Amino acid sequence: MILPGRDARQKDACGPTRREFLEALERVAAGAATAAALGLGAPLRGGEDPVASSSSLPTIALGPHRVSRLILGGNPIYGYSHFNALYDRHLRDYHTPERVVELVRAAVAAGINAWQNSFAPRTVEDFERCRAAGLRFHWLLLGKPDWADRPAVIEEAAKLKPIGIAPHGSLAERLHRAGKTGALKDLLKRIRDAGVLVGLSSHNPALVELAEEEGWDVDYHMGCLYYLTRPREETAKILGEVPLGEVYLPSDRERMLKVVRAARRPCLVYKVLAAGRVDLSEAGVRRTLESTLAAIKPSDAMIVGMFQELGDQVGTNAGTVRGAGKG
Repeated sequence: MILPGRDARQKDACGPTRREFLEALERVAAGAATAAALGLGAPLRGGEDPVASSSSLPTIALGPHRVSRLILGGNPIYGYSHFNALYDRHLRDYHTPERVVELVRAAVAAGINAWQNSFAPRTVEDFERCRAAGLRFHWLLLGKPDWADRPAVIEEAAKLKPIGIAPHGSLAERLHRAGKTGALKDLLKRIRDAGVLVGLSSHNPALVELAEEEGWDVDYHMGCLYYLTRPREETAKILGEVPLGEVYLPSDRERMLKVVRAARRPCLVYKVLAAGRVDLSEAGVRRTLESTLAAIKPSDAMIVGMFQELGDQVGTNAGTVRGAGKG
């Protein structure tokens, strides 16, 4: 549904044209080249990571990089509320380009040194804008669900110098359910050949288990704590009916956390706050973040969507992670 008053900031929510997309890539490529020349986001010789060196949060290793255990997620910024179209629109309207820069600035100041978002014209423009403002952070990219149909976009994305790229979880699971894991591994190999870290995103713990058991060539997993892409017929068997909207089962969280703990590779868990369905009081968020950190490996991290309209979520969440790291 397209709401009245939709403006230019919302175009990528409905899908850009190929011309718009390529124009955005050309603009950002120039900025990425400048960032590379300045050494922004790249490990220094000898293994020292300039982005991580100023972080006051606990970090994990992702390849040669040190990434904070709290990573800024992109969903609230780009209107993916996982509630409804009205809230989606509010989030997009609130997050002007200027407010996005201020959000990333707050995150960097709080010790959060990584930003994860989906690959689209608006996100790459925001990346360029933040780097032009002198902000130094690691960039983790998530692909779109149609990348199996246009895999060449992987090379285009890699030119912008993210530290890692992962195919979208819904795409990975669609290929997995269809028995086309070979096509999925071809996408992962294409990411590897593009010269960035390889991520595998999944809502289904079984896909993480399969990749671990078969030793797929990935550097990190992205594990959703709720199986949002479960086929509706499976959901109906569990609940006895098909519910309205997305389903967040606490048992899903525990299943994914068990798989994450057993995984040999670093895992970045997301939907930590169940897209706002947990207790969102300050104490409630603190309990959820602390319990999640306690349930994952020391080599794992959390991706959490944050925005500053109703308070300093960035500072509060970073403070929780910093305190847990000292415990």
